[in-house]
Amino acid sequence: MTNTAVSAARFYWKSHINPFNAAEVSIPAAVSVFPDENYQAPRSRKGRAYSKLIYLNELNKGGHYAAWEHPKLSSEEVRAGFRSLRN
Repeated sequence: MTNTAVSAARFYWKSHINPFNAAEVSIPAAVSVFPDENYQAPRSRKGRAYSKLIYLNELNKGGHYAAWEHPKLSSEEVRAGFRSLRN
């Protein structure tokens, strides 16, 4: 490990960022929901936070570090999420 947990926690504490507050994202967005994620936002909140939600998929495995745990699945989700925007 990189011994950065304390400095990362300090950043969140001092910046007064609440990661559970929904931001208003007005560009096309894709959301992949992994079952073991630290926080599962309700579907209704996802629709409000992402006004141009173009992709929403709930997967059956993975967690907060899904790209590390399941790299193939994560890359497939990125491709599927933005497939509609490709030429």
